[in-house]
Amino acid sequence: MSRSTPAHDIVERALELSRTDGCVVIADEQSSANLRWARNALTTNGVTRGRSLTVVATVDGAQGTASGVVSRSAVTDEELEPLVRAAEAAARDSGPAEDAQPLIGGAAPAADFTAPPAETTSDVFTAFAPALGEAFRTARDGGRELYGFAYHSVVTSYLGTSTGLRLRHDQPTGTLEVNAKSPDGTRSAWAGASTRDFRDVDPRTLDGDLARRLAWAERRVELPAGRYETLLPSTSVADLLIYTLWSAAARDAAEGRTVFSRPGGGTRVGEKLSALPLNLYSDPAADSIQAAPFVIAHSSGGDQSVFDNGMPIGRTDWMRDGVLERLVTTRHTAASTGLPDAPSADNLLLDGGGTTSLEEMVAATDRGLLLTSLWYIREVDPANLLLTGLTRDGVYLVENGEVTGVVNNFRFNESPVDVLARATEAGRTERTLSREWGDYFTRTAMPPLRVPGFNMSSVSQGV
Repeated sequence: MSRSTPAHDIVERALELSRTDGCVVIADEQSSANLRWARNALTTNGVTRGRSLTVVATVDGAQGTASGVVSRSAVTDEELEPLVRAAEAAARDSGPAEDAQPLIGGAAPAADFTAPPAETTSDVFTAFAPALGEAFRTARDGGRELYGFAYHSVVTSYLGTSTGLRLRHDQPTGTLEVNAKSPDGTRSAWAGASTRDFRDVDPRTLDGDLARRLAWAERRVELPAGRYETLLPSTSVADLLIYTLWSAAARDAAEGRTVFSRPGGGTRVGEKLSALPLNLYSDPAADSIQAAPFVIAHSSGGDQSVFDNGMPIGRTDWMRDGVLERLVTTRHTAASTGLPDAPSADNLLLDGGGTTSLEEMVAATDRGLLLTSLWYIREVDPANLLLTGLTRDGVYLVENGEVTGVVNNFRFNESPVDVLARATEAGRTERTLSREWGDYFTRTAMPPLRVPGFNMSSVSQGV
């Protein structure tokens, strides 16, 4: 539909066109800006705009309620009614939806529902770009090359339902990723950061951290596969715990298919998972990583339902003081498992009350590994959430409280649940960016962890 047509009007018109028992319409307005660079020089930049529309039609029948969902981009005025009819046809052609629930309703319309969408432009980089230029000069003078990109987007979601719900959420998302390499390509290091507006990230700081890591890598140490005491920085902890949250659907656990299944039946809710007083939680209002305070579901699955669109989301403690408190539920799976409603917010935080920095944890280490980034993480066994993956761009040897060199890369095999169980120290929680999942899940805050016996299962030849 023409971008000159306000998104809230599109929602209202689609609802007016609906002929089924229920209807949910989500209009997403997105704008983005990006910078890319290689060898200490900008290569490309750009700005994009887009709009997508999702229509959920529900049809009540003798056997239950069916749903049909159709999503399309760049819908024109002429295509709007066919889109609504396509969702209705999909509902009529499908059987009763297992996750069917009454549509959410009753809330007063959002005061800003009819306001224009929030947008980003290249102006988001006004302060960042000059700082990036300074980082380029410093890197060039220091004999290293910087590669990377900065990306910022804003998505405004307008949600309307046939039950009268009218909600809106503006979601800014920013990511910064930088690789530093020696000119001959034999040494490499990575760092990343998340942000809402690029006012609180400094590429010069990241370059300074990367310069130090490249200096560490001037000495190379070959180590065999084995189990090592390992320091996981916040980014690596995020890599593991994001996947843990994605694997925490209550229904799968109740059916005996995940690490959160109790032997003999039921779930492990109430069990102690860590000796440390760790709190793992999601909170839409968490400072600097705010997320939508209500469900925005474009499809149904084990951890979300289109029938829950507009359902309020508050803070949810997945683990409290080391004890499993909640698993992810929709209203349907909460009822079927007997667990509380617990929709998942689009952020994740781990806090153990620690105040120690990663540098202080290094200084307190007799001998171990500093594992700065993980890559290519895949699930091996859902029954114990065994993951495998590779180290990349810097595994460092710590001896007598100092980093003494870079170590060859490894393939690792670990369960995040076992990592939490074995962790002996949690440092200070800080906002971070997962390297592996940063394109999909950007809003995290994690502490560094000390993990004895981290399983480096084999040596990898990757750089």
